[in-house]
Order: sequence, then C-alpha cells, then structure tokens
Amino acid sequence: MTSQTPLAQDLKLRSGTVLKNRICKSSMNEALAEADGSVTSAFRTLYATWAAGGCSVLVTGNVMVDKRHANEPLAVAVEDEKDMFLLEQWAKSATAQGVEIWPQLNHPGKQSPKFLNDAPVAPSAIPLASDMFIPPRELTEEEILDIIARFIKTAEVLGKAGFTGIQLHAAHGYLISQFLSPKHNQRQDQWGGSLENRMRFITEIYKGIRKSLGKKFNISVKLNSSDFQKGGFTEEESIEVAKVLDGLGIDLLEISGGSWENPVNRRGEQKASTKAREAYFLDYAEKLRKEIKVPLMVTGGFRSQSSMEEALESGAIDVVGMARPFVVEPDFANKLLTTSNNVSPVKPITTGIKKVDAMAIMEISWYTNQIHRISQGRKPATKVRGLLSVINVFYQFWRRGQKVKKVRA
Repeated sequence: MTSQTPLAQDLKLRSGTVLKNRICKSSMNEALAEADGSVTSAFRTLYATWAAGGCSVLVTGNVMVDKRHANEPLAVAVEDEKDMFLLEQWAKSATAQGVEIWPQLNHPGKQSPKFLNDAPVAPSAIPLASDMFIPPRELTEEEILDIIARFIKTAEVLGKAGFTGIQLHAAHGYLISQFLSPKHNQRQDQWGGSLENRMRFITEIYKGIRKSLGKKFNISVKLNSSDFQKGGFTEEESIEVAKVLDGLGIDLLEISGGSWENPVNRRGEQKASTKAREAYFLDYAEKLRKEIKVPLMVTGGFRSQSSMEEALESGAIDVVGMARPFVVEPDFANKLLTTSNNVSPVKPITTGIKKVDAMAIMEISWYTNQIHRISQGRKPATKVRGLLSVINVFYQFWRRGQKVKKVRA
C-alpha cells in the first residue's frame, strides 16, 4: 500500500470509530427496493462489492422514514422490523469486511413527485415551481412530532440490524432542508421564524437518535452550504447550523448544496477556481473549518487523486466523498490507495442527441442502471453505447415507475 498518500490515513471519530482511510462512497439512490419500499437481497450483493472496493465508509441511498412519502421510485422505507433479516444481511455485507455502513435517512416533504405521492406535506403550504409536484399541506405540530419519532424509530431498527451509523439528509430541498429555509418555512410557531426555531426539527431528531442509540453510534449530517435561492437558506445560516450540530456532538458533517429548484450539487459551480480544484464546495468548507471541530467531508466534483490529496493536505476537509466514480469503477478506492496519479473516467453522459443530453433524468437513470448491473454481479458499463443503450436507459426508468404505479393502484 502507498502509505504516502493522505487518502490512506485513518481518522478517529467522536464515537470512537476509526475510519481506515479518508475515502467515502456518498449517497446514491439505488432503486433496488420493492415497490412498497421493502428491502431486497440485491442490496447485499451491491454493498459487498463496494465494501471490497476499498472505501472506509459507505453511505447508502435514501432510506425513507415513512413509506407514504418517497423521493424516488423503489426507494427503501424502514418503519419497523419486518425486513430485519435482509437488513442484517445488507449491514453485514460491509461490516464483515471492516467497512462502516451508514444508511441515509430522509423524508422528502413536498419534494415527492406526484406519481408517487398525491398528499405531500411541508413546514408551510408553499408549492414548488413545477407541475411534477402537488402543492403541499402544512404539517400540524402533532405530525411534526410524529415524523421526528419516525426518524428515531428508523435509526433504532437500523442500529439493531447492525448498521454502524446513519446520516440525516438535511440538504437538496428535502424536508429537513425545507424546515431550515426561511423561503419554505414561514411558520409562526416554535418550528419556524428564527433560525433557532427553524433548526429545531433537525436538532430534535438528532437528540432523539443519540439518546436512544448512544455515543458509540455514528450520526452524520448532510447539510447544504446554501440552497442558492433568493430568500432561502444562506451560507451564513448554514455555518450557524453547523456550529450547533458540532456542539451537539455529531460525528461527521458532509457538505453539499442546492435543491431540486437549483441543483448546483449536480451541475457544480462554473468559477475557474472551482474547476481547477474540482470539488464544488471546497471554498465553503475552508470557511467552515475555522468555525467547527467535527470532521468534514465534501462530495461533488472530485475526479483526480491529486485534487483529493490537495484538499486533505490543506486541512479544509477530513474525508473525500464521491459517488459516480464508484459506479463505473467499484474498486476505485483501492486504486487510489495502492497507486498514484489516478483519475476517474467519469464524464458527462452524452448520446449526441442534444434534447436527450439536456435531460437530467438521462444521466441519473444511466447510473442507476449501472448500479443494478453491479447488484447482479455484473460489471458496469463505462459509457453510453449507441441508440439501443439510450432506449434501454429510458425503458428501465419507465419500468421502475410502472412498478410503483401498480402498487398504488
């Protein structure tokens, strides 16, 4: 092993967990669950492959805390212990190889497509600017408390199953992010108004999970640096929330940004300095590093080993997060740890058809299809190969949607 690379250094978290290196597979929705959110055996094969690939931490795709509210088709939902055997197998696929595995807990709030959800909820009854989503109903306080209890219950089930931690998804415009945003949260009670009130939802979730599962259970948070919307969650507010979470004792903070309405997490910023450094949110991480002590992870944009190492050596971050590189090369982490000057082959998916290439669903569905290949014990493709490949991508997306519609009918 090339011990000179900072990527190979271990890292002790507040929980006492020691990460064996500084590489994390960040969250990607797998679309491998049954239509009702039940776990399948495909997760075991997929995560055993990723665990063998060399990462120290695997953050799973979204796990819904309420199966009535999903962000995408075929997302896992964990409300009770009915899938305990398959959950145990999923957890063991990573832990048996000495790898941390943390499910990403989420509730989409109003960011739940209408073909999945005809009764979305939100902190305030403010619709999204798209006919993909039905305008939401404002949550009552009793319902807010119920959702908090659901987050805690889901974490308890996952902890019992053998997962070594969880990540709270507080970014990308989902429910926790909606509570944090003054644009989307215009409540006048203890859950809205001041930043202290707007962050109460996530702090109560965190406190409940920590009380139930203890100090040795890892709790990570994925937080927006900003939602990049006028009147929305600002960088200054993000820093204040991060400071509170740091004081409460979270184990790892992942930095991201944007939402469905402004998905900078997918397209990245266009500044020359950002392109040169690859990672989208490093500038923010450098500011935040001066304010908090919790280990920081940045996800989004990393492709070359030199940029990853430079980011770690600068002290701005403690962990490098990547997602798509591990879809096309499941063992990419091992390459980073054993050889030098690696660069992921991940590039924008192009077909040569402008209208198709402009559709975000094309890239998302293509990567989902490769995840499915890995879960079947097959090698992923590395690029779109002609018109038949394009047709297959859209067919598989349509097929996933039909499975859900059939159950809802």
